[in-house]
Amino acid sequence: MDHTPAAPPVRTPVRPARPEDLPRLVELIREHIAYERSASRPAGLADRLGPQLFAEGARMRVLLAESPDGAVAGYAACSAEFSFWDARHYLHMDCLYLAAEARGHGLGAALMEGVAGLARELGLDRVEWQTPDWNEGAIRFYDRLGATGRPKLRYALPVTD
Repeated sequence: MDHTPAAPPVRTPVRPARPEDLPRLVELIREHIAYERSASRPAGLADRLGPQLFAEGARMRVLLAESPDGAVAGYAACSAEFSFWDARHYLHMDCLYLAAEARGHGLGAALMEGVAGLARELGLDRVEWQTPDWNEGAIRFYDRLGATGRPKLRYALPVTD
């Protein structure tokens, strides 16, 4: 009989976000906004975001990356979308962000693996996303993963009464 102790289970660094993660997630979102040189967002982000993530039937899914000590260090936000030209659904990764101190330790690759797993879980065969053309580090990272880029500008049109 073998009395060798069983190896402890390997802890995955990626997991779905939970309601109690919302304050840290908002901190990371604010860091991401600053990193991408975007305009700040109005107060109340957590109040608006919580129901979109945690209400029954919520379309948006967020995966969190944890550092070895269990601290939330990054996120990927995704939702299923429909491609009119392809007449099929795909997983749109709206955001992927890792805190500066968490980069270079494999958490980005783990998040992307988690995103791909989420796509498979939802029965989707493709993930799409975008990144600013000046973000050379992200572009190199995505290229190393085997992703392909397509040049396109993204526009936004405010519609108010």
